Amino acid sequence: MNLLFVGDVVGKAGRQILKQKLPSLIDRHMVDLVVVNAENAAAGYGLTLSVMDELYQSGAQVLTSGNHIWDKKEILEVLDRDERLLRPHNYPEGLAGRGYGIFETAAGLPVAVINLEGRVFMKNLDCPFRAADRILEQVSGRAKMIFVDFHAEATSEKQALGHYLDGRVSAMVGTHTHVQTADEKILAGGTGYLTDVGMTGAQDAVIGNQKEPALQRFLTQLPVRLEVAKKDPLLCAVLLTIDEKTGRCEAIERIQKGP
Repeated sequence: MNLLFVGDVVGKAGRQILKQKLPSLIDRHMVDLVVVNAENAAAGYGLTLSVMDELYQSGAQVLTSGNHIWDKKEILEVLDRDERLLRPHNYPEGLAGRGYGIFETAAGLPVAVINLEGRVFMKNLDCPFRAADRILEQVSGRAKMIFVDFHAEATSEKQALGHYLDGRVSAMVGTHTHVQTADEKILAGGTGYLTDVGMTGAQDAVIGNQKEPALQRFLTQLPVRLEVAKKDPLLCAVLLTIDEKTGRCEAIERIQKGP
């Protein structure tokens, strides 16, 4: 089974390159399930109904997210209604939405997709390690193939969770930093791992934002308003080949596609 995961889609530039490149990637690699991180897809912050529909039309089948999923109020009711849209599971109980789901490929194969958020340099959330344990208990016996999007800042926290879940999930990849790392590997227990998939958006930028306002923030330490960049779009993704019988990752490949 081939699973394609696309890193954080940032603004219009990210959505456009996704629309241009995703269909050919699906065909070329015979992709069975497409998962896309959508937390920055609407003007760089959050998600709207129209943008969500645009991502589905481009080929996304499951949407994961992160800390910015709460930025647009209109999406909150959708989190309860649309089972294909996930938010990090380890937020406090009672909030809208869900942090994992089991989805079927066209061939009817069940794949569990889990969305978690880190705590180092981020919010004081529930422990993602223990949250993962609880979710794995829930999906036990229902899906052999399990994919985790860990939306986190610290490399150490991502590596730690990868080793913690090794042998228990098919793959764990990181999002949030918007910079693709080059450490893809299959861990000892058969779990595919990549610290950060990178972003899908403008590369002539500072993590997707226009350079000048970002530079002014660093030079002046003032809260200069950031604007999403548009130049030099790039799609960043990771392709995972998973044994449908054992759930082990057989191959992992980083992908970058420009115009």
